[in-house]
Amino acid sequence: MKFLCLLGLITAVLAGPGIQRFDGEKVFRLKPLSEGEVDIVRSLAGLPTIDLWKPDSFDQVHADTTVDFRVSAEDVPMVQKILKKSGLKYEVLIEDLQVMIEQQLDNKERSATGHSYTKYNDLDTINQWVVGTVARNSNLMSLTEIGTSYEGRPIYVIKISKETSQTKPAIFMDCGIHAREWISPAFCQWFVKETINTYGSDPTITHILDTMDIFIVPVINVDGYSYTWSNDRLWRKTRSSIPGSRCRGVDPNRNWNAGWCSIGASKNPCSETYCGPHVESEKSVKAVADFIRLHRQNIKAYLTIHSYSQMCLFPYSYTYDLAANHDELNEIAKEATTRLRSLYNTVYTYGPGATTIYAAAGGSDDWAYDLGVKYSFTFELRDTGRYGFLLPESQIKPTCEETMLAIKYIANYVSNNLY
Repeated sequence: MKFLCLLGLITAVLAGPGIQRFDGEKVFRLKPLSEGEVDIVRSLAGLPTIDLWKPDSFDQVHADTTVDFRVSAEDVPMVQKILKKSGLKYEVLIEDLQVMIEQQLDNKERSATGHSYTKYNDLDTINQWVVGTVARNSNLMSLTEIGTSYEGRPIYVIKISKETSQTKPAIFMDCGIHAREWISPAFCQWFVKETINTYGSDPTITHILDTMDIFIVPVINVDGYSYTWSNDRLWRKTRSSIPGSRCRGVDPNRNWNAGWCSIGASKNPCSETYCGPHVESEKSVKAVADFIRLHRQNIKAYLTIHSYSQMCLFPYSYTYDLAANHDELNEIAKEATTRLRSLYNTVYTYGPGATTIYAAAGGSDDWAYDLGVKYSFTFELRDTGRYGFLLPESQIKPTCEETMLAIKYIANYVSNNLY
């Protein structure tokens, strides 16, 4: 009996974060080339065990759209039969999702306790890092708890600032809106480290901090992120209860007042793109929105970090209309992605969200832009689908290093074009 208990413990440890297992589940990729093939792909939406990875919802599937989706082990034979019978060409990106989840944590020093910039950290570790880092660098940093989540967790804003007697313009950046996109919070942590450690030695960082403040939310969707460690590695939404529904959570990037629930979002509480019962229904979204509104006169740029797809996006996503300063945003994105590519030759595409990735209403970047934040960008970090949301820890460092080049360029551009 003791042996069986020990064996169970070992199995649980090897399984990595999350109680739910994904043995035998696969991730497929295909690209419908005709409306008939689009209809076939959309018919898969009727299967409750289909988890769409890209795009976010089946109504965003069109001809020539690359579609990535996860299939439960029991439905794999049926889905393969449907695809083969229809003649749709497909590839299997991930053969066994559970194996991929276990392989994601490939940092050789993972057994070491405490925070690390080159491994994925759970929420408690991140929060301890936040408090400790701010305390150790009080000459450049301060911390504000701007609210609590549905489940009562604190939502923090880190301020990095070279204090002066005058209020400075600011850049706002957030990570972890979607819970399963672990590389996003990892980048916010990396960004803080690099900014603090290179102030005074890196001319660009020094110039940015001398002229601007930086606000950072390390994790917006704190409940969802915590849940990906404790229960379901692939959870996306918040964890709020929905009256009258057995399903939980709202997509926090469909919950902002930017064409809310008009396109690329769902009114079905069980959908991954559920827009919520009303605008800013999610406590985490409202806390961040209130903070940005409070500092609206000073915030000149908004940056939100997601994964995956390797894209630099800017408004709009809820409409196909172009932003008022489209040409300027396009040139900034072009140069930022060029800087990013210069390090590891990682290729990013760029452009307005609606035409570059898909149309989607209620996003934070569109909301910030409509509020008057002239420079608003969304980054979709590595990769393009080989690992999807399960980017290995061994790629944290190169991903963050190259992304820093793009973010530094944008921040420096903004600091040089304040007036």
